[in-house]
Amino acid sequence: MKALKIMRIIPFVFIGLCYNCGDNEGEDIAEVIEETPEEPSTPTKPENPGGGAEAGTSNIIKITSAALLLSEIATAEAGDTLQLAAGTYALTSRIILNQSGTENKPIVIISDKDGAIPILDFSSMAENSSNQGFLLRGNYWVFKRLSIVGAGDNGMKIESSNNLIEFCSFSKCKDTGLQLDNGAANNLILNCDSFYNADSSLENADGFAAKLTVGSGNKFVGCRAWQNLDDGWDGYLRETDNVTTTYENCWAFKNGYLEDGSKGQGDGNGFKTGGSDDKKLKHNAVYTNCVAAGNVFDGFDHNSNRGSITIYNCSAYQNGTNINFSSTNIAESLTVKNAAVLGDFGKLNATSTDISNNSWMNGLTASAADFESIDIELLSSTRKADGSLPDIAFMHLVTDSDLIDAGVDVGLSFKGSAPDLGAFEKN
Repeated sequence: MKALKIMRIIPFVFIGLCYNCGDNEGEDIAEVIEETPEEPSTPTKPENPGGGAEAGTSNIIKITSAALLLSEIATAEAGDTLQLAAGTYALTSRIILNQSGTENKPIVIISDKDGAIPILDFSSMAENSSNQGFLLRGNYWVFKRLSIVGAGDNGMKIESSNNLIEFCSFSKCKDTGLQLDNGAANNLILNCDSFYNADSSLENADGFAAKLTVGSGNKFVGCRAWQNLDDGWDGYLRETDNVTTTYENCWAFKNGYLEDGSKGQGDGNGFKTGGSDDKKLKHNAVYTNCVAAGNVFDGFDHNSNRGSITIYNCSAYQNGTNINFSSTNIAESLTVKNAAVLGDFGKLNATSTDISNNSWMNGLTASAADFESIDIELLSSTRKADGSLPDIAFMHLVTDSDLIDAGVDVGLSFKGSAPDLGAFEKN
């Protein structure tokens, strides 16, 4: 991409001591930016909702203060890129985003590629159901490499479609870190973390949630949720039915425990697949290469979900119950293949089941000796510089494990004569 020379009139906000300000304080000052902007990465699988857009080909706007962020985000339009300098941005009220980008020109909010991750700090907010950090109602937005902290409700609530949230974290919010609701569909949440979220009612704060009136086609890829009061992921529905959510390479661990390590009073599931008030709604869910470990209650939780659930090449360890699908308010279908479960696998009930090639079947028994490590703390290791998951030893198979090549082909890539069991294929 060629370097861009952009001239845009932006409000210049003086911070702290200002040399030779005179009477210019608060005036508009023209800023010329000449640079090659960083583009948000386009994941190969699944496809970027931005459609491979060349982010920033219209306007690159440098952001250095909370006041400037609020001013520019209110008027952002398709093709704008707001590039945030490192630092803490103290924000005191909900930011509602109604405008939309386009498939080829999303609206992008991204950190400066040479700086530390900016912190968007909403911690001065009171706990209130209207106090989200961001309420995203517009389509085709990209948020990348940002830390959202301390919102009075959700860190971000998405009520729109075709957005990409990448390499962001949501922590210490007073409800779910990131929630998809009100018809939100076809959003990609990529390489994000959500942790230490807790509400005073001790009931609602999850890591991530595609819930209530959410739409279909949302994907979580490479995300982690840990030590959230309630669940890592919550798929509970209300007033919507027969939607599908996909989870790839996601890790849910130690949910139900608080930041200080004490046990909270929430549900404490890793992946709550669904559920509803009348116990009749279907939230179809597909889990591939996911990990549930050390959660207080269930690793993979039925919760009276009436939909179809598929679990391929997932790992579970030291959950209250590793996989728990009850015969009460039974699921329509349950498919579990190539799972590696250390300990009792749990309950696998559904109207229709397809259960095969798992670590408790075909004469196999998983033990600690099958794995390089079973240290759950490794799951919260620092991400790589590009935001991808860290390389860790947790539940990776040792070279002589009989769980290697013990799986069945389910359409995922594998090495050897057959897939290995669990979330991590042996190299």
